[in-house]
Amino acid sequence: MIIKKPIDLEMTQLSGQTSQPPWAEINGTFSNVVNVNGNQVIFNVKQSGEFLDFDFDGDVSQRQAVSKLSYIFDLDFDLDKFYKYLENHAELVEMSKFCNGLRLFLAPDPFECVISSICSANNSIKRWTKSISDIKHNWGNQYGDYYTFPKSCDLLNIYLDEEEEFDLSGISDIERCTNNLKNCGVGYRAPYMRKASELFTDEMDLQDISKMSYDEAFETILKVPGVGPKVADCILLYGFNFKEAFPSDVWIKRIVSYLYFDGKDISVSKVREFGMEEFGDYAGYVQLYMFHYARKSGLMAKLK
Repeated sequence: MIIKKPIDLEMTQLSGQTSQPPWAEINGTFSNVVNVNGNQVIFNVKQSGEFLDFDFDGDVSQRQAVSKLSYIFDLDFDLDKFYKYLENHAELVEMSKFCNGLRLFLAPDPFECVISSICSANNSIKRWTKSISDIKHNWGNQYGDYYTFPKSCDLLNIYLDEEEEFDLSGISDIERCTNNLKNCGVGYRAPYMRKASELFTDEMDLQDISKMSYDEAFETILKVPGVGPKVADCILLYGFNFKEAFPSDVWIKRIVSYLYFDGKDISVSKVREFGMEEFGDYAGYVQLYMFHYARKSGLMAKLK
C-alpha cells in the first residue's frame, strides 16, 4: 500500500539517529521485525516517488500496522509547515533544500534507543550501528531474517568482556571467549550498558518516561549511568519523540556558533539552552537537519 506522506526513506534511515541501526536493505526495500501491540510483525518499506510503499507480515490489522509505521517514521509531522518555518530563518533556509524528506526515525523499542545512544557517545555512526546490530544478532529473538533487541533483564546477564566470560563460563581458553559485550565493539561503554540494564530491570519503568514532562524526563534519564546531557536528549528525542530536545555536542556547538555567534566559543550547555529557546517545538528537527546538512554539505569539514 502507498502511504501518502512525503519522506526520503534512505536519508532518514542512514542519518545516524540513535533510535536503532538502519533496517536491512535489499534492492531498495528496508525491512525489520517490529513489535505491534505485543505481536512481532515484519515491516517492509520502500520509496515510491516521494511516498512510502508499505507491506507487512504478522497477526495485526492494517490500521495497527500503519499506525506503528507512522510513529516510527513520524509521518504525521507536517514537513511543509516545518519548511516554511526554515525559510523564514536566514541561517536555516538552505537546510530544507539539502535535507528534503528527512524525518525522525523513532525507536519502536525505547530500551534499544537507550543502549544505542550510550553506544554512540564518542563513536562513529558506522561503529555504533554495527555494535547494536551485533548485540541483536547475538542475544535477541529471531523472527525470519530479523532480530529483536534483547530486553533489559536479558542484557543484564550478558558477560561484559573476555575476562568475565573466562572466569564465569568454564571455557578453558580465553581466546574462545566471544560471547560478551566487548566482543561487539562497545569498548568502555559495556559497564554502562549493564548498569542501564540493571536500572531498567529493577528500579525504573521506561514506559513512565513518555508520561513525564520534558524536564522531568530529562532529569530522570540523567540518572542512567553513562548518560550525560547530550545522550539524554538523544534518548528523549529518538526514543520518546520529545521534539523540544536539542542534543548538543562539540559538532552542534561548532555549527550553532558558526551560524549564530560569528564563530565565538560558547559552551555546549549554552548551545543546548539556545537551541531549545530559539527553536521551541522544532528544536529536535532543527538539530537533526543541522547535523545532516553539515555532514553532507561540507560545512562540517570547514568547521574542523
